[in-house]
Amino acid sequence: MTATAGTPRRAGAGRSGAVVRPYLYLAPATIVLVVVFGYPVLRLLVESVTVPGILGETGHGLDNFRSVIDDPILRRALLNNLRLFLAVPVMTVVAVLLATLLHERIAGWRFYQSIVFVPYVLAIPVVGIIFSYVLQRHGLLNQSLGALGLDPLVHDWLGSSQLAIWSVWVVIVWQQVGFGVVLFLARLSSLDPGLIEAAMVDRAGWWRRFRHVVLPHLAPIIEFFVTLSLINMLSWVFNYVYVMTGGGPARSTYVTELVIYQQAFRDGLPNLAAAVSVILLVLATVLLSAQSLVRRRIERMES
Repeated sequence: MTATAGTPRRAGAGRSGAVVRPYLYLAPATIVLVVVFGYPVLRLLVESVTVPGILGETGHGLDNFRSVIDDPILRRALLNNLRLFLAVPVMTVVAVLLATLLHERIAGWRFYQSIVFVPYVLAIPVVGIIFSYVLQRHGLLNQSLGALGLDPLVHDWLGSSQLAIWSVWVVIVWQQVGFGVVLFLARLSSLDPGLIEAAMVDRAGWWRRFRHVVLPHLAPIIEFFVTLSLINMLSWVFNYVYVMTGGGPARSTYVTELVIYQQAFRDGLPNLAAAVSVILLVLATVLLSAQSLVRRRIERMES
């Protein structure tokens, strides 16, 4: 009787242990995330609403946010980030088309795959320095255009306030397309060849196969790539701008990251830099939320 009465308790204890065990496995990673990311984010929020005062006294409020929002430099930086957003659809279309052609094993596809992917593995400062020499007034590009008799196309690509941000735009597209190609190729490798063969039996042309077979298969990865690229254009373009233009000419290539850097380390205004960082964090959170909504819609369409 005693053993029988104790059996349910042991079974219940076993079930409780099974429920708790996964959380114990997750605990070390959770602790690391909280320490590495949670505390800095909390500290950033506190700094963003802290206003240094006289004799070390501090006040709290939204003055930092009012100051940075009223700053025309930040508005220009956000506008430049929006201009860089326009690179995302270009990168996506080019990457999808290249990945599709490479997946079909066109002649020399291994060589083309290497050529497309090599720019992505290069360090961004290296790419920036190389293109700063190529695109300057007397750089390789203008010299080549002059040698071909195309003098009307010669411009100061990095010295013009109208062209500088678009020059950075082109360099970003050139380097980041390779990442998209690799992602899409990995997804296409799981595509059932029978679907393509069935479409060919039905005499579907390349465009119809691409539209009705390839694109639906790539939809989840396209959504991921677009969202990741948008976040990168918002918070990962500092290296390009800092190396190629330094924010010039006349601050025409400022981006939000450069504003944060200048205020925190050059101007000695860490609280204003924290406020801009919070704005950047909010925008990135909005993009991630939009990605979640799009993904749910795609999942409902697939089901």
